[in-house]
Amino acid sequence: MAEDSSMRDAGQGMRRLAEIMRRLRAPEGGCPWDLEQDFHTIAPYTIEEAYEVADAIARRDWAALKGELGDLLFQSVYHAQMAEEAGHFDLAEVIEAISEKMIARHPHVFGDGEMRSAAGQTEAWEAQKAAERAARAQGGVLDDVPLALPGLTRAVKLQKRAARVGFDWPDAAQVVDKIAEEAGELVAARDQLGPAEVAEEYGDLLFVMANLARHLGVDPEAALRGANEKFARRFRAIEAALGAQGRRPEDSSLEEMDGLWDAAKRAEKGG
Repeated sequence: MAEDSSMRDAGQGMRRLAEIMRRLRAPEGGCPWDLEQDFHTIAPYTIEEAYEVADAIARRDWAALKGELGDLLFQSVYHAQMAEEAGHFDLAEVIEAISEKMIARHPHVFGDGEMRSAAGQTEAWEAQKAAERAARAQGGVLDDVPLALPGLTRAVKLQKRAARVGFDWPDAAQVVDKIAEEAGELVAARDQLGPAEVAEEYGDLLFVMANLARHLGVDPEAALRGANEKFARRFRAIEAALGAQGRRPEDSSLEEMDGLWDAAKRAEKGG
């Protein structure tokens, strides 16, 4: 009974949010800023909100996550409203489409499909998506990998697609060999070629690093976010140590800061 009440509340809340969006975009009495927006101008905000959701999860800030999920939900409502105005589709169709997709992709829950392990379900999910792409008459294996994805994420998705048709290294060891090769080409470009060639070789190296992450079962974006946070945390420890002496990093030497970095590293590892 409580579950039914929760669903009713969610439905009412969704209708209220949709009405708020309609008011914001109303030609008479709407918000001037919202009226000026289109799919292209709103898309960067949508991406930003998705990252803020991920950030709240990484920080385990559940109160912030509630707000960030609301912001992300509002982005979906925003795009649906603009689509309705243009005669493409409306919010109800968006909800119906995702509902039907989830039912179709989980026959073991909503139908008489066989129950699988998590790994088996992932494989079945990918097979279902491939069938859906074929039904939409996609021209090629890579055609619908979104261009707007973060670079490392898109690299992994491109590689996964190619791997499904057999274009892949058989193991991580060969990827490591390729990393060494690409690193050598980057050094050669740095010494012998111009900025454009250096950038190209650097991109090749990053692409292969993303491939290694895939072979190791690592999310490269998450790994890099973790490395970023670790760097920031240890650098703040340097600032704190120097601040206790009434000094700042610019008043220190590289050797001293390296020593403080190592001390912060040892403290983190309990050494």
